[in-house]
Amino acid sequence: MELALYCPVFGYYEAEGDKIGRRGDYYTSVSTGSLFGELLACQFAEWLNTENPRLIEAGAHKGELATDILVWMRDNHPAFFGRLKYVIVEPSERRRAWQRRRLTGFHRKVEWAETFEALVAHAPSKPEPSSDPSTDVIFSNELLDSMPVHRLGWNARDHTWFEWGVAWQSGRFVWERLAKEPSEIGQLFEASGLIPILAAPPALTEVLPDGFIIELCPSALDWWRQAAGALRSGKLLTVDYGLTIQELLMPERTQGTLRAFYQHSVSADLLANPGRQDLTAQINFSALQAAGEAAGLKTDMFLTQGQFLTGIAGRTWSGQLTFGEWRADRKRQFQTLTHPEHLGRAFRVLVQSRDMG
Repeated sequence: MELALYCPVFGYYEAEGDKIGRRGDYYTSVSTGSLFGELLACQFAEWLNTENPRLIEAGAHKGELATDILVWMRDNHPAFFGRLKYVIVEPSERRRAWQRRRLTGFHRKVEWAETFEALVAHAPSKPEPSSDPSTDVIFSNELLDSMPVHRLGWNARDHTWFEWGVAWQSGRFVWERLAKEPSEIGQLFEASGLIPILAAPPALTEVLPDGFIIELCPSALDWWRQAAGALRSGKLLTVDYGLTIQELLMPERTQGTLRAFYQHSVSADLLANPGRQDLTAQINFSALQAAGEAAGLKTDMFLTQGQFLTGIAGRTWSGQLTFGEWRADRKRQFQTLTHPEHLGRAFRVLVQSRDMG
């Protein structure tokens, strides 16, 4: 999965062509128009009301969301925009080049870091002189669901988990069980924050169908811990496809959540067209929340995207937040972003915070 998505030569996300929108393979909240970024910007400006605000985006793809956020802040909060520092954490040299081209008009405002470690290493050891300490918002949109996963299956006869690997047979990729010791499987569960599943009560294991599949994503948990470690004071937020552990283990979800997207069609043929179709799995929000709290963060909210954006919009309608005119195009975008049958229920929002005060 990592090679299919991120190989520097053939990886799906490393190719220049359209991936998102009408001419791509799927729609995102950003591709519906600028409103998603504008509402986020409005919320971020409220959260970052300090002398030294810093906005840190991870997984900025080609810079569309960053552009929407920065344009709104420049036009609606010029004084705040003047103080703001915008940082993009991006490990891919190719994607950094795309982002720089898109954000040419903000070249004095935006900085880049390859990793959170590099971000922390270049941060000043003491806040800039001011009456307020520096405050950060670290955020991602549809990043964690594209991180590579391990695909595990349930052996109902032996009451054990096994891992699916990929083999090459007769000119095509096929699924193949990997020969792994129970201790190795246990390490995967532990690295993914799901060690309690190994000691699941009989009431659960007795009803799990033979071959039941669950995906484990240690990379997402590592990313969340790194982001939490980089957050000195402020908010950590992600908007993504995801479920709680209870939802991931529902017996009717026999084939797991890993899916392929190609030309706006969902496919269960995950091994077809490597490098030419998107691969995505629902993230485990329960594990992320627990990891953040273990790192000293407080959970502020866990909502659907519809609930989260409606909360922001409601404060603009009541005059609590300055936003701008709700034109017809914004109203159309808002319906797409929040309606349960569109994007409002499919995406969820987790916000955690650290208060150094």
